[in-house]
Amino acid sequence: MNASVTLPVVEPLDRSLGSELQRIIDGKTKPPGSLGRLEALACQIGMIQRTTHPTLARPAMIVFAGDHGIAEEGVSPYPQAVTAQMVANFLAGGAAINAISSVAGFTLEVVNAGVAATLDALPGLVDIPIARGTRNFARECAMTREAAIAAIAAGAQRVRHHAALGTNVIGFGEMGIANTSSAACLMSRLAGVPIDECVGRGTGLNDAGLAHKRCVLGAALARHAGATQPLDVLAAFGGFEIAMMTGAYLAAAEAKMTILVDGFIATAAFLVANSLAPAVRDYCVFAHLSNEAGHRRMLDAFDAKPILALDMRLGEGTGAALALPLLRAAVAFLNEMASFESAGVAGRGDAGQSDRSDQSGLSGEPDERRSGRGTS
Repeated sequence: MNASVTLPVVEPLDRSLGSELQRIIDGKTKPPGSLGRLEALACQIGMIQRTTHPTLARPAMIVFAGDHGIAEEGVSPYPQAVTAQMVANFLAGGAAINAISSVAGFTLEVVNAGVAATLDALPGLVDIPIARGTRNFARECAMTREAAIAAIAAGAQRVRHHAALGTNVIGFGEMGIANTSSAACLMSRLAGVPIDECVGRGTGLNDAGLAHKRCVLGAALARHAGATQPLDVLAAFGGFEIAMMTGAYLAAAEAKMTILVDGFIATAAFLVANSLAPAVRDYCVFAHLSNEAGHRRMLDAFDAKPILALDMRLGEGTGAALALPLLRAAVAFLNEMASFESAGVAGRGDAGQSDRSDQSGLSGEPDERRSGRGTS
């Protein structure tokens, strides 16, 4: 990596508080492990914030928008003009991410990272494009290395803006026609997965369109065979919205935020960030399994376990937004649920309690509670 490149510094997660958090979780009025993934989430958030009483403050969702020159190759059934039109829709409050962010309790920000159009000065738009779309990576690198670095820095700055306002939990979304092509190539090169396992239908390609997309992307990977280092891979195949998300991940981890990772495109940006600073993984919650082909394979590449699977493949940060209530629940039970001691409820191993279900209200037979299994 060029010595002149300064990236956010991500410290590995301090796990020293983990045993104390687990002791508190196990002491709650429930069979051990009976809250499943919520228990792991509570422990992770507590370790990120370095406290046994974590809070979720000012949740923010940043949607980065950018266009891709690879769209010239017919890899998407939608025209590139849709990106700018959707940005206007976000700002008017009419998109899925607006509705879901509102119900989940996110502050929503929309960033023009590199839309291939001049956008009106709409209220609420953070207008910081690196360029008007990337170049066609079927023929040349999508962007210069310097442009990739500039986009990373811009994404990091947006996170620092929200950190200064008190945000400690954040998610990232995207909008960009043909960005599944970019994500598929990033995945193939960084995760070492054959391109045919990475490519999906995106916004709705038919069988012929899917075959064409695989052919175009396979040839593009061969053209840029020399791009193997993370920044070079990003420059070869990335989009400005993906590069800004990369910087956003790094800055959020540097600020010790809990990061909600969305679907296929957002996870591809995470792959780049993780390649640059592997400790970023410690701060991430993988929100959902996208229905986009390749996302499960991408998650499997680093053994990530998403907490939702709703057959969604919209992007925009919608899956990440839907996961926030589960994080709220994890923090709430850790902070508000009584312990066996404080509630005066007999816990595991207390003498003389042959059948604690009558006294504790816990469901299940005694042998099930001893094994740590709850029932529904």
